[in-house]
Amino acid sequence: MLCYDHENVSFFYNHSKKNISEQWHTKDVVVVSLGLLVSAFVIFTNILVMLAIFMNRRFHYPIYYLLGNLAAADLFAGISYMYLMFHTGPWTIKLSVQQWFVRQGLVDTSLTASVINLMAIALERHQTIFTMQLHSKMTNHRVVLLIVGIWLIAIVLGLVPSMGWNCLCDVQLCSNMAPLYSRSYLVFWAVLNLLTFTVMVAVYTRIFVYVRHKSRRMSQHTSQVKHKETVVNLMKTVVMILGCFVVCWTPGLVLLLLDGLCKSCKVLTYEKFFLVLAECNSFMNPIIYSYRDNDMRDTFKRLLCFPCVGWQQKDGQSGVRFNTLEQEARDGDGVQEDGSS
Repeated sequence: MLCYDHENVSFFYNHSKKNISEQWHTKDVVVVSLGLLVSAFVIFTNILVMLAIFMNRRFHYPIYYLLGNLAAADLFAGISYMYLMFHTGPWTIKLSVQQWFVRQGLVDTSLTASVINLMAIALERHQTIFTMQLHSKMTNHRVVLLIVGIWLIAIVLGLVPSMGWNCLCDVQLCSNMAPLYSRSYLVFWAVLNLLTFTVMVAVYTRIFVYVRHKSRRMSQHTSQVKHKETVVNLMKTVVMILGCFVVCWTPGLVLLLLDGLCKSCKVLTYEKFFLVLAECNSFMNPIIYSYRDNDMRDTFKRLLCFPCVGWQQKDGQSGVRFNTLEQEARDGDGVQEDGSS
């Protein structure tokens, strides 16, 4: 079998009919500028989250360790995407086959790690809420093993194309969007992410149904206002999580499926913009998972040196996202006792 691993990148791009710009055009400048801006914001926000978790001892629990790992994955995604922006457009033609695989492998690894982290957080919340705990009883050793497992899976999936699942020896199987990737790999990667998304939908739906059911049964022990706020806030959080994931990832995943299943489909028009949109999910994660927690928000303010905001540690765990119904019941009962006294 004849392989073309010694050819340059332009050979595969020409075969896939994906043009490489030899000069900078308006579209190239817009895409690279937008990509660099998004990457810089992703790097900044996720460094902020990691510093907050490291500095505040109130965050030294499994759920926050997973959030820190999510921030690390998204930070790596921002760095990988910035690297991509400096090796795209007219710069692409200068890349060797090995350099191209490094460029794509970094992006694949970082985005896969981010998605798997999202699922791990969903499963942790499921286990915690269904056992009526404020924090998971998972040991630090197990958390470390879970984090290592997440990165091993992400790295393997990122290396798979360069290890053989490519089209270097059969250019008829080459993708249009990623001209050195096999179309079957793109289908596999897209389906795997869609299955992960489906699991997340199922987990959060079950959590919401369970919390709503339990909150109704516990409403006699809590104020009606507290009951309503708990359900509404949880619904908002779930909608934000799933909505952000759908908006950011669905267009790109659908495009990958079309590229893998339909060789004649025109998928190149919006591919770069959809990749930027998927990358946006990496800076939305800190906002959704962290900013909704009051303690995390106070830590952000301290890190950003807000002189007008005092730093105070609170006795209770704040934030609806990480509370359980047991905690809500205690808070509600305390409100009733204060009112009756």
